[in-house]
Amino acid sequence: MKGRELANRICTTLRAKGYQAYLVGGCVRDIVLGREPVDYDVATDSTPDEVARIFPASLPVGAQFGVVVVSDDSAQVEIATFRSDVGYSDGRHPDRVEYAKTPRDDVRRRDFTINALLLDPESGEVLDFVGGRDDLRAGIIRAIGDADQRFGEDKLRMMRAVRFAARFGYTIEPATFDAIKRHAPRIREVSAERLRDELTKLLTEGAARRAFELLDETGLLEQVLPGIARMKGVEQPPEFHPEGDVWRHTLMMLEGLKPGGSATLAWGVLLHDVGKPPTFKPPAGPGGRIRFDEHVEVGTAMAREICRRLRFSNEDTEQIAALVANHLRFKDVPQMRPSTLKRFVRLNRFEEHLELHRLDCAASHGQLENYQLVRRFLAETPAKEVRPPRLVTGDDLLAMGFRPGPLFKSILEALEEAQLNGKICNRKEALEFVEESFSASRQQP
Repeated sequence: MKGRELANRICTTLRAKGYQAYLVGGCVRDIVLGREPVDYDVATDSTPDEVARIFPASLPVGAQFGVVVVSDDSAQVEIATFRSDVGYSDGRHPDRVEYAKTPRDDVRRRDFTINALLLDPESGEVLDFVGGRDDLRAGIIRAIGDADQRFGEDKLRMMRAVRFAARFGYTIEPATFDAIKRHAPRIREVSAERLRDELTKLLTEGAARRAFELLDETGLLEQVLPGIARMKGVEQPPEFHPEGDVWRHTLMMLEGLKPGGSATLAWGVLLHDVGKPPTFKPPAGPGGRIRFDEHVEVGTAMAREICRRLRFSNEDTEQIAALVANHLRFKDVPQMRPSTLKRFVRLNRFEEHLELHRLDCAASHGQLENYQLVRRFLAETPAKEVRPPRLVTGDDLLAMGFRPGPLFKSILEALEEAQLNGKICNRKEALEFVEESFSASRQQP
């Protein structure tokens, strides 16, 4: 059952029991905008206990805050009781909630006017108590009531304001914008996991460039990703980067990210040149040029530290670090031996490395020859040549009189190298290769 159908059924069931029930929040915003909502929420005057009795299979995921989840097949809907929130000592959750009886009281606790609309699923009427429809028409992100209070309640709302403004192409209302600038240093009070998830949404929703420009303009960027903020004004050699400094280059790459794409690719794009600011060296002497010696190594270490701080999984950390570590290797592709190129394209999720390289070129010199070369190689080279089967095993080496130890590894590596370079193609040739190349190293009993 789809989310809209489940949400409508929940509202119908609650109303049949004598309660008020409306679709609320982002789903109503998206419906008004003619977009397909990602998820659905219902607001009601029924208490969590009453909701649980009406829907016995529901889950009290946030019952202390008046929230219960109802699922059916693949659909899931949150049901929240009308409430007012009192105090936010931890900067995220209310110290206590007071249940309300009207939707007007409920929406005053929400973040932005465009997210505070309610929809009567029976009549199709949109209830708007805070001017959300006017702000949707005008393209404005506006905090409900006092912006300082809204951001004091949950600091992550500052990031959400940026995300909504970028995603919809809206402007942030001046009082709301000024409040974000005042509260920006407090974004560091938000947990690493919540910051990571919000930043990932900024990077993958299709408006990453505008999102990071707004992070910079509001002062949030310096607080959450100071290494990225330091890219501003770091010049690059114009012969390779006619677009300008490292910040502009990175923004142009972010602009090229497709909505809904890989999160690790997006983070790799953001961090691929993070090592340039600390390794910048101005031109030295006549004919000299700007240099960033070892910026890849420095950047890889910085990327790992950022991933650690933001609590990325080990798997995602390794992929993001690999994207940073390998992004310059494409310049060497024309000179690579066949074995080196085959090992290169065997990198985990190589398609992300290739796309990062394409974006890197498109945002600088525009030369895509090496990108096309790799594309042709992948299209024309059979998979068994890129990852050839092992022709000789350890048991074979034992039968040939070799003793287990470091020599085994050296022999097997040499065999793979010869295979990748096309020097041996079958088991007979492999055995002859071992005999010719390593017979002197055989230890007789």
